[in-house]
Amino acid sequence: MSLTRKIDFAVIFTARKANPNGDPLNGNRPRADYEGYGEVSDVCLKRKLRNRLQDLGEAIFVQSDERRQDAHRSLNARFESNKEIKEEADKRKKAAIACRSWYDVRAFGQVFAFKAKGQGKKNLEEGSDSDSVSIGVRGPVTIHNAVSVDPIDISSIQITKSVNLETEKDPDKKASDTMGMKHRVEYGVYKTFGSINCQLAEITGFSDADAEKLQEALRTLFVNDASAARPEGSMEVVKVIWWRHNCRSGQHSSAKIHRTVKVEVLGVSNLPKVTVEPLEGLTPEIFDGE
Repeated sequence: MSLTRKIDFAVIFTARKANPNGDPLNGNRPRADYEGYGEVSDVCLKRKLRNRLQDLGEAIFVQSDERRQDAHRSLNARFESNKEIKEEADKRKKAAIACRSWYDVRAFGQVFAFKAKGQGKKNLEEGSDSDSVSIGVRGPVTIHNAVSVDPIDISSIQITKSVNLETEKDPDKKASDTMGMKHRVEYGVYKTFGSINCQLAEITGFSDADAEKLQEALRTLFVNDASAARPEGSMEVVKVIWWRHNCRSGQHSSAKIHRTVKVEVLGVSNLPKVTVEPLEGLTPEIFDGE
């Protein structure tokens, strides 16, 4: 059974001496807008959610290479490995099978646009789709970019490697690639919002049980997510706020719900204070992060 009531949610998290989301076009510096507010892209957040959902036992279509749970090195190979999909000719039925097979497809949606082997450029130009796979699935779960409550301070430090990447002609000479830079946010409090749409959930089969699993993934977003840029304990979910409406279309607009969340930064040594203004007929559940 698909989702019975619309859900809105918010997540408040902190970053301490960490790079929550580096920008590869800016030397991997933490993302920030022109006014200095830090950002974490929705794509980054979905990657972390996919990883957590894998940890929670869900089948994931868009797996990162270091977390692959099968032998497939591409999305095309994973798609084609599904026997039900391969044997089905109807594209709508293929999409329905994909939604049943992979959590992230029925949650976030997916575009399957693969060219079949041996398909020529001429067929593509003529619009032939006899052998191609082009399927679009709109997912019911949408997530905003996370934005910091205050402008962030980014610090940069020079780093060096103790060994050359490749052998130099002069073994005593250090190569230029032994020098580098590392960037981090000294302290930032971020908030993001999301929603689950009942109409789209009905199409993909996203259920109430799936929503509960998403809630747990949000609450534990940074578990098993440590890296050199984000050392263990440097990222922390403070609160997850969960609004479950009493109808499919929602009692209040998502924008109105977002304005009810107030976050007060109390300094580096204290967790931020999170308050939620009341809305008529809609009481949120508030969970501590892990």
